[in-house]
Amino acid sequence: MRVRLTPHGGRDSIDGIETLADGSTVLLARVRAAAQNGEANDALRTLLAKAAGVSRSRVALTRGAAGRIKLFVLEGEPGAIEERLRAAAG
Repeated sequence: MRVRLTPHGGRDSIDGIETLADGSTVLLARVRAAAQNGEANDALRTLLAKAAGVSRSRVALTRGAAGRIKLFVLEGEPGAIEERLRAAAG
């Protein structure tokens, strides 16, 4: 799953789904944590796990640790995870 993160965003939330200029779709998320020492990535990992209904250990950041667009792999039932994340995105 691709996520566009806004660190230091005032709250931890999933704000929707957006199509980028290159045609790819991303989940929009913001976290209170600052983008230093991996704090924002950890907060996002926790947020995604909670929203998807999986344990934090089943969420792995695979690409984009230093960028705004991140690639995560979530382990579990794909249909259920997608449904929960779409509901969280509104």
